[in-house]
Amino acid sequence: MAKSGYTTDRHPRILEGNDLEALAKYIKSDGCRNVFLMLGAGVSTSAGIPDFRSPGTGLYANLARLNLPFPEAVFEIEFFKENPIPFYTLAKELYPGRFRPTPTHSFITLLHSHSLLHTCFTQNIDTLERRAGVPAHKIIEAHGSFATQRCIECKTPFDAEKIKKAVLSEKIEIPRCEQRRCQGLVKPDIVFFGEALPDQFHKSIRNLREADLLIVLGTSLTVHPFASLVDLVPSDCPRVLINLDEVGHFNKPDDVLLLGKCDDVVRELCKELGWEEELDAAWEKTKDSLEAGEQGQEPEPEELAEDEVDKITKNLEQALKVSDKDEEGPSSKSKASDLVEPGSVEEDKTSSAEIPTEVKL
Repeated sequence: MAKSGYTTDRHPRILEGNDLEALAKYIKSDGCRNVFLMLGAGVSTSAGIPDFRSPGTGLYANLARLNLPFPEAVFEIEFFKENPIPFYTLAKELYPGRFRPTPTHSFITLLHSHSLLHTCFTQNIDTLERRAGVPAHKIIEAHGSFATQRCIECKTPFDAEKIKKAVLSEKIEIPRCEQRRCQGLVKPDIVFFGEALPDQFHKSIRNLREADLLIVLGTSLTVHPFASLVDLVPSDCPRVLINLDEVGHFNKPDDVLLLGKCDDVVRELCKELGWEEELDAAWEKTKDSLEAGEQGQEPEPEELAEDEVDKITKNLEQALKVSDKDEEGPSSKSKASDLVEPGSVEEDKTSSAEIPTEVKL
């Protein structure tokens, strides 16, 4: 069950209360026409995508034992230029198609089908919003995604099927620009440390002034400038936090806190809205978003995420040729080979998306 409430003694001005029932009633009213969303890694964890920042259990905590300059170096642009192997080791299993969108992603498609969704801002690079059926023009991928790729030198776009084939081949081939005079490294349009956020993100911020409702899901609200979006909606716009823990400053009269797992809270909300059957139908369709070979019985999300973290760490360790006892390892200046042995990448989707901005901004 979601724990709901708000943190001031003032009475709400637009909502009839600060709970799920009042929120559902407002969403169905004529006053709610433009719903904005902010998504973080917590939206995708039930898909089995590992969390990056959890102390002790997150991917960064596990990468800290490897002989990298620092765990986040895997997503640092200068390190990538010198040694792209670690990133593409991760990317081998990170590519879209391995993980199924969650019921929360399907909820976003329902908002769109009910003509309520204005914009979905996401920190995640996993493209699960797209794979759930949310139109691309409704999504702002603040930290980029695997949807497109290009040369890091001349910026020439690179063919999606070619990079997928290179990365998912038995021996990972580091993709390079096909321009004869360039031959620069190619990478997905994910924002690395040391890179600017997409122009589309900055241009879209002004649209928040049109918000009738802001729903924040599965984020720690510590990564800026993304986290600052919560303060850019109109002062009387109801704001909803759906998250395991209370974060940020949701203390305005129309703020609503719904604490719990995103999928559980979203299902309760859909019951109040009368959308539960629609949610089930929309999520059922997402089975088709999995690539061949990835379909079948789905393990528990917690088990899958733990397995992913372990596998990612082991594969990186193999790729870097380091062990727990080694004190020597590849430096950030080591030259990368164009071929990497398999056993590479596991799901890092969540991370990449969220990662880049946290340290750099």
